[in-house]
Amino acid sequence: MHQEIRFRKRQRHGKYRIESCLLRGPYANVYSACDTIEGVRVALKLPHKDTQNKDYLSDFKRETRIAAKLSHPNVLPLKDASFINEIFTMVTPLGTETLEARLKRRLSNEKAFDYARQLICAVAYAHEQGIMHCDIKPANLILFSDGRLRLADFGIAKTTFKTVQASGSGTLGYLAPEQAMGRPSFRSDVFALGLILHQMLSGVMYEWPFRWPSPGYKRLKQRAHPKLVEFLRRALEFQPNKRFRDGPAMRNAWLTLERRGQLHGKSRSSSGRMTSARTYTGGKNGRHWREIQFKQFQRSFGKSLDTHMRCGQCQGPVSDSMQYCPWCKTKATGQPEHTRYALVCPHCSHGVKNDWEYCPWCYGSGFEAASKRRADKRYTATCQRRSCGGPLMPFMKYCPWCHGKTQQKWTIKDMHNCDKCQWGLATDYWSYCPWCSTVNKERR
Repeated sequence: MHQEIRFRKRQRHGKYRIESCLLRGPYANVYSACDTIEGVRVALKLPHKDTQNKDYLSDFKRETRIAAKLSHPNVLPLKDASFINEIFTMVTPLGTETLEARLKRRLSNEKAFDYARQLICAVAYAHEQGIMHCDIKPANLILFSDGRLRLADFGIAKTTFKTVQASGSGTLGYLAPEQAMGRPSFRSDVFALGLILHQMLSGVMYEWPFRWPSPGYKRLKQRAHPKLVEFLRRALEFQPNKRFRDGPAMRNAWLTLERRGQLHGKSRSSSGRMTSARTYTGGKNGRHWREIQFKQFQRSFGKSLDTHMRCGQCQGPVSDSMQYCPWCKTKATGQPEHTRYALVCPHCSHGVKNDWEYCPWCYGSGFEAASKRRADKRYTATCQRRSCGGPLMPFMKYCPWCHGKTQQKWTIKDMHNCDKCQWGLATDYWSYCPWCSTVNKERR
């Protein structure tokens, strides 16, 4: 047994005031605490006393380095890692509860699908950075009050190069068969994802010897669309080569199901939340003036601007190319579940094509672009740089081929131009420019 470092309630540890012990683990304890300087609540991870040596601490420092290099809305960020009173201390934001605790209560289809998408996107991002988590389980998924789910605890994560050599580390019950034998891969994380999704939708753990149909299969068929059941069946294949090859492949398959409306089963409630622009009702009587305005805009500009998505704040129609909501000025965030592109940018979550080398919306890089450029009817211009000349779509801020800022003045027929950026502005409808956030003075 390792010697724990224990704190009492209200005891001080550097600038942190201890509130309670959240978890007692075999190698470290986790406490909730208050940062007395910043005035925020945090979680402190403290290795046990006899692990505060060079050999043991190297593992915790490696976890710190992995966590520090990951930046994604669904990955738990690291606030600080340092020695406080000669005790190595890792500090992270404090959530409300773990998914493990949440699964003890009833979980609606909408909430289950929301958590599933967030989890898959987090793992896909880690895989794109060359990192296998190796210990994906409900206890390592932290929920926050804003509905966000974040993947935590990269303590036994593996950084991949050409080959992977690892032990059978992980948590019993969420271990892929090949991982238990010391041969983990990205497909092992896919298997763990499948186990959690199966548990969320069926209420039953899928356990060894992993024979299909699984326990809870009847319940699963009632709640999930046949295509989603097929998706889970593939993720839970006993043989690794029959599963999704990695997180990005699983994420793209999930987003395809979302776009096609193939998540809900026959028992879907008629009050299920819909975010597609075609199904928004906008008020109890469906005739709110704002809805009428949105519909008029869609008839005039919806096709040319591809505004098939909805702003999460005001429900106004928006597109992947917009930097701000033109109705309420909210900073635009990607909607992976509704994008019409094949992939999603890991930096801004906006849709991207799989042959682009850079994100044209946020200047993000790091894509493994296809070797051949593919034609697309949405291309209407070309990059004006002589060394590039790549095809461009309307309202691209950056060229996806040469990474340069586009020099075009993007306009749409029957639209005015923004006074600041000179791009198209629907002055009769929008309160703000969706490209630079300038106020539309004609509507003020």
